[in-house]
Amino acid sequence: MKQIAAALALSLTLTPAVAQDSEVEEGFSLMERGAKLLFEGLMQEMQPRLDELESMTRELEPKFRDLMSKMGPALADLAEMVDDFSNYEAPEMLDNGDIIIRRKPEPLQDGEIEI
Repeated sequence: MKQIAAALALSLTLTPAVAQDSEVEEGFSLMERGAKLLFEGLMQEMQPRLDELESMTRELEPKFRDLMSKMGPALADLAEMVDDFSNYEAPEMLDNGDIIIRRKPEPLQDGEIEI
């Protein structure tokens, strides 16, 4: 009789742990379904905007290709003239409308004095 009582007590103590595991699994599945529904709703709301963006990029693509075919060689020439853009200050517009880009001063070596 004591063995039956011990087995019954043991089964009663293990039952809540099994029930908790199934509740956790059910909770995760509910969370997964909720997240899936949320993302599906967001995609439905964003779809018209994404369609607009796609049609706009299709419309602009030939224009950008034409621009790059014309400007590509000029930009390559400019890149050859300018060794590194980090060696230059930000562009500055003068009162008369001219735009100048000054070269940054070379760092002084040890013992040099700026005059």
